[in-house]
Amino acid sequence: MGGDGGVIGGSVLIGVSLAVPEPYGSQIQDARTGYGDTRAHGIPTHVTLLPPTEVPLAALDGVDGHLARAAAGHRPFPVSLRGTGTFRPVSQVVFVQLEQGVRECRALEASVRSGPLARELAFPYHPHVTVAHDVPAEALDRAYADLRGFEARFTAAGFSLYRFGADEVWRPVRTYGFPQVATAR
Repeated sequence: MGGDGGVIGGSVLIGVSLAVPEPYGSQIQDARTGYGDTRAHGIPTHVTLLPPTEVPLAALDGVDGHLARAAAGHRPFPVSLRGTGTFRPVSQVVFVQLEQGVRECRALEASVRSGPLARELAFPYHPHVTVAHDVPAEALDRAYADLRGFEARFTAAGFSLYRFGADEVWRPVRTYGFPQVATAR
């Protein structure tokens, strides 16, 4: 991680998310950069399960165990991304919508944001993939129009714990896979 690894007075900034796989992840990240989001290079394309949260370094082992238990309670599920949405005027965000996988993401988010990671959210949880955030209105409008026809399908097989580095880049620390469903013979 560069420098002090993002340590802030004995704490670290973490997030938990479902990665959007390639080639879709790069397509969305490149679009996000193209709309003028200067932080896009440091934010892997994802569906948030736990927004940025400050955690004491001493609590990381407990967080790891909690996330492993959370993953164990879920199974792989299909995700379909399609079209755009926005949180405007409340928040200056344009996103790609989840068409399939919403119910599973909500259940997963509830499992993750419990126990040692329990916290209040500023807004109700709405799974999405951000494509433009806090950029000029014209860029938000363009993102909304440009990605209206965007579609992607993949299987969510787990989620990752990310840590915010001193270089302002979010990096995966560990991936927690979902148990596979046994098939009958």
